[in-house]
Amino acid sequence: MNAFEFGLDSFVVPSLDQNGEEQRGDVTIRNTVEEAVLADKVGIDSYNIAEHYRQDMMDSAGDVILAAIAGRTTKIRLGTAVTVLSTQDPVRIYNQFATLDAVSNGRAQLIVGRGSLTESFGLFGFDLSEYEELFEEKLELLTRLLRHQPVTWSGKFRPALKDQYLSPPLPEGHLPTWVGVGGSPQSVVRAARYGLPLMLAVIGGNPLRFKPYVDLYHRALDEFGFTTRPVGMHSHGYVARTDDEAVEIQYPHWAHTWQRLSDERGWTKPTLEKFQLERRSGALYVGSPETVANKMASTIRQLGLSRFDLSYATGRVPFEQRLSTIDLFGREVIPRVRQILEDSKYDPDVRVEANSEVKVG
Repeated sequence: MNAFEFGLDSFVVPSLDQNGEEQRGDVTIRNTVEEAVLADKVGIDSYNIAEHYRQDMMDSAGDVILAAIAGRTTKIRLGTAVTVLSTQDPVRIYNQFATLDAVSNGRAQLIVGRGSLTESFGLFGFDLSEYEELFEEKLELLTRLLRHQPVTWSGKFRPALKDQYLSPPLPEGHLPTWVGVGGSPQSVVRAARYGLPLMLAVIGGNPLRFKPYVDLYHRALDEFGFTTRPVGMHSHGYVARTDDEAVEIQYPHWAHTWQRLSDERGWTKPTLEKFQLERRSGALYVGSPETVANKMASTIRQLGLSRFDLSYATGRVPFEQRLSTIDLFGREVIPRVRQILEDSKYDPDVRVEANSEVKVG
């Protein structure tokens, strides 16, 4: 088993075709399966699909896509870039992903989170004012279902369970489940309280600003009586043969995506200057294999990571270019990062505490 996991994350966004038109949703989903099959072929450790309910993302039923991928692959782990647990039923999540684990011969995994986009709340009849309470209750139930059955449980948002067994049963150690966090200390501490691995969603700014949260997580694990757990990170990126080619391909699609989010959320408008700043010192991993590998290895060492998931080819990047970046990531970037870490004798279990005033609780 590899010491570090390198994954790809997909939002299943329609690509532009040869005529500059967005592909249909069904074509996008079939292409996503092909991208995951290539990821398996070139030795990438995991392929993970997000969950949104938008016209520009086809990932609302990621478990179905992952099941299709399972039938075409043999080694790659199959999971979620995030499951919006706040608006899902933990019982159904267990059923779906325990079944995925069975059909994939033990390759299923989960990242659960509250979600940064909130369309699912209205769609499924949940109140945004209960955002925090929903996630807390559902995470508590899911962890109980994963760890010990039968389960007797009662809560506010779903019917009670009494001596309930779920099927299929999970073999011990299967379906590793991580908590996705966007930078809230309370969410970091919650992950530690349940003894679950931590996945940091770092989509902008210098990743090292998350170091205090990594240290907080490890202190909280100690206080809650857990041994060390893995920490991972999710960021956006694109790999091409040269830095200039990577920028030329990725920037227009990145700008289109962030312009749409800017219009929706009032964020700062995307510019090439901001894009290049994120490439140099922020959370964009865009460039040649050597450029991306060196930046990724540096981030892994400085944050003490055990896993790095690349949200590859942001936006409407054409299918062939998406395949190209997957190939380069698997064949060139990952081996180079592993070599850099091996040469530096990097050990994610050896941590250097940062000076921080972030407190547990």
